[in-house]
Formats: sequence, structure tokens, C-alpha cells
Amino acid sequence: MSSNTAPAVELRAGPREWFGLLALLLPVTLMTADLGVLWLATPYLTADLQPTSSQLLWTTDLYGFMTCGFLVVMGTLGDRIGRRRLLILGSLGVIAASVLAAYSTSPEMLIVARALLGVAGAAVLPSTLSLIIHMFKDDRQRATAIATWVTALSVGIAIGPVIGGVLLEHWWWGSVFLMGVPVMLVPVLLAPVLLPEYKDPGAGRLDLASVVLFLAAILPVVYGIKKFAEHGWSLANLAAIVIGAAFTVVFVRRQNSLETPLLDMRLFRTRAFTGALLTLLFGMMALNGVEYLVPQYLLVAGELTPLAAGLWLLPGAAGLIIGSQLTPVLAKRFRPAYVITAGLVVTLIGFWLTAVAGPDDSGIVPAAAGLAVIMFGVAPISVLGTALASGAAPPEKAGAASATGQTAYDLGLAFGIAVTGSVAVAVYRSGIADTAPAGIPAAAEEAARDTVGGAAKAAESLPQDVGEQLLTAAREAFTSGFHATAWVSAGMAVLTAVVALVLLRHIPAIGAGAAPDAAPESGEPTAGPASAASAAAREEPVTSA
Repeated sequence: MSSNTAPAVELRAGPREWFGLLALLLPVTLMTADLGVLWLATPYLTADLQPTSSQLLWTTDLYGFMTCGFLVVMGTLGDRIGRRRLLILGSLGVIAASVLAAYSTSPEMLIVARALLGVAGAAVLPSTLSLIIHMFKDDRQRATAIATWVTALSVGIAIGPVIGGVLLEHWWWGSVFLMGVPVMLVPVLLAPVLLPEYKDPGAGRLDLASVVLFLAAILPVVYGIKKFAEHGWSLANLAAIVIGAAFTVVFVRRQNSLETPLLDMRLFRTRAFTGALLTLLFGMMALNGVEYLVPQYLLVAGELTPLAAGLWLLPGAAGLIIGSQLTPVLAKRFRPAYVITAGLVVTLIGFWLTAVAGPDDSGIVPAAAGLAVIMFGVAPISVLGTALASGAAPPEKAGAASATGQTAYDLGLAFGIAVTGSVAVAVYRSGIADTAPAGIPAAAEEAARDTVGGAAKAAESLPQDVGEQLLTAAREAFTSGFHATAWVSAGMAVLTAVVALVLLRHIPAIGAGAAPDAAPESGEPTAGPASAASAAAREEPVTSA
């Protein structure tokens, strides 16, 4: 017995590792806060920079797509040059891109800055998780550290609009980007003191062709979806989606032919791994579409100040935190698939609340309450999905599985804005075209049809009664798009529940029936609180479903 306990004492992390964890959680929270940092600032930057609806969507979407597109790439690069070094370089990149975004003078400049932020963020996120796995070798401490990391991801999404509301109350819209500067200075200054360096001596070379193919598979599909929302189906839109699908096939074939692929496609043969990725993807899509629009709804329909809107978003942050802390407790008694499905059933109540919110200040309470319920119900996906994706892979592939799970998470967040945001734009345009006052100048009508911010600016140049009619029509059209988004997101939640039940139901409750996997000699143990169920997860191929 004594021979077994002595090594465990040596493996336990000390104060340096826990302080190092705190230094890692700050940039993690900022990375996901940046996904929502524009939600409250959108009306202000729209009035200042006057982007088109397409440019506005690219501004909000491109950060997430660049992040998820480069996550696996940066994970491989970190293995080669050192994960601590990549974290520092990524943090410096975030600082530079944040300043560029804050002082952007055109939509194109802001879009470029957001793209650079996404690439730099992709360098930060996998570095933090891989360093946590390396720092915490004790199973229980590692589970606690990773659960905290996942919670930090979710909390960032929740508090981004809140912090943005406070900043917008006192400064201009660019200030929401400058909040990243002091946060990212923390890992730059403390990483050499608190964090160990780690390199994988057996890491393969970075295949640049795979990087290009991976991006070529994603971006054309996104382009096709955006253009469909703006102009309907066309040959060009369909061609973009087909091109993306073709590049996906080429990417998969190349990965199967490489000795050290960018993404090991054999991981997808595991039923639990595929199920965890799809659950993360669809679940985050269901969440982020509504979460993206609720802050704008509070500003447009509720006519709240940014600070007041931020305060109304606090119940959503609380719901997410409570749900994230409750999830591990429930997962010890019930199968993860059942915990995830129960949470998704709860979200349907939240989607219904947001779908009945009116086009005036009477809808503030149902919209805020609905978001809180949705955030609470989605929490099990973000906590358990990442853990199951890591635990479903063999120990030697845990790092790749974690990076892929994070890619699915971020891709779901980005697609949530792209798909449901595009639906909202299409419904808004249709509604404003039908209800805008007759006889207004063509330029004002075109501006109002483009965005709500454009309608507000156009109303200033019209007679007071006509301007008020235009604003009322814009609020009603926006609310109709908001409602459509809620119902689309509810459908995504139902689809996610089906995926979880079909592909993850065989996984037992965490800690039930299987011993935790031993940490491999490389120092890369199986990640996440689901390690007790990882053996059962790996035994089920996709073909058995």
C-alpha cells in the first residue's frame, strides 16, 4: 500500500501550479469573451463605421472561424516550439490585434483586426489546456483544473457583454477591445515564473498543405450560408458550399495518407468521440445564436443603456456558472448523455421565453430570464463534451482529442452566429421591407433595410413622425428575426439531445464501473473528469450505433 501512495504524493500539484492555473484562466476567459465583445457595441460601431450587413456579419463571425481553423495547427506548433513559448507569442499577438481593432477607422480594418485576433487566440487556447494537463498529474487535481478551465471558457461568453456594457457606458466602442491588453499581459509576465515549458520530442512536422485545406473546407461553406441569408439561393452560393465539401474530402484523404497528420481521422471511428464533437458543435450553435442577439434586443427593443443591458445579462452568467458547477455532481450519479439531454430539455423553456418577448420594454424580463434558463441548460454540454472528447481517445491521443474538441466548441459558437444571425438578418430585411413608411427617400429605405443601426441613423434625417414610424417598424422587424432565431435554436437543441442519446448513452456515470486510466509516461494523461468512463467510451465504434 505504501509503495502505491508515495508516488501519488509526489504527483500532487503545489501552490506554484495552482497560481499558474489562475494565470492561465485569465486569457482563456478573455478569448471567449471576445466572441461576444461586439454584441453590445454593434449599434455604436455600425453608426460610426457604417458597415454593410455582410461586413457586420464578417466582423462578428471571423474571429471564431479563424480561431477554430487554427486551433489544431497551433497545437501542433506548440509541440514543436514549446507550449509556454507559444502562449507568450499568442498573448503578444492578442495585445497587438486588440489595439488595431480598437482604433479601426473602416469596416475592412476591423475585419482584419478580428481575423488576427482569431489567429492569436488559437495560439493561446491549446497552450493553456496542454499546459494544465502537463502541470496536474494527479487524477483528481487534473479533473478539477480542467473543469475550471472549461468553466472559464463559458464564463467568458457570459461576462463579455456585461464588461462591454460598463465600458460603453463611459467610453467609445473601441474600448471593449482594449480590455484585452492588461489581461494578456498577465501570461506574458508570469508565464516564465509560474509555468513549465513543455515540448513533445516526437511531434511531427507541421503540414502546411493540411492547414490550407482545412481552411478551404470551412470558409466557402460559411460564405455560402451568409450569401444565402442576404440574397437567397444562387448558383454562386451553392457552388461555394460544394467547393467547401470537396475540400473537406481532399483534407480527409490527405490526413489518412500522412504519417503525422494535422488531424488523426481514426479518432472519429470512436462512437463517443464523434458523439462528443457533434454534441459540442450543435449545442454551441443552439446557444450562441440567441446569446448573440439578446444583448442587441435589450438595446433595440428595450431601449436600455449599455450598462443597464449588461446588468440584465448577469442572470445569464449566473445560470451558466451554476449549471457548470452542478454538472459534475449530477454526472457522478447519472450517465453523461442523460445529464446533457435533461439540460437541453430545460433550454426549450428558455427558447420559448425569448420567442414570446415583445418589441418593446415589456420583453426585457422574458428575454433576460430566457437567456438565464438557456445558459443553465447548455452548461452540461460545455463541461462534459470537452471531457468526453478527451476521455474517448487512447491516452497517447488525448492531446489531439482535446484540441479537436475545442475546435468543435469554437466552430459551434461561430456557426451559431453565422446560421442564426443570417436567419435573423433575412427575417429583418423581409419585415422592414413590408412595414417601412411609404414615401421615404430611397437612401433612407436602403439604410433601414440593411441594419437596425442604419434605420436609427436614417430616422434622424426624416420628419419626427415619419422617423418614429421607421424606428417602430425596425424594432418590430428585428424582434421578428429574434423570434425566428429562438425557434431555430430550439430545433438545434432537440437535434443535440438526439445525438447525445444515440451516441453517448453507453457511457456510464463518471466514476461508475471503471477505474481511472493511468497516466502515460509521456506526462500527457487522459484529460477531463470523464476519465473513469473513458475505457467504455473507447470500446464503442461509430458503426455500432
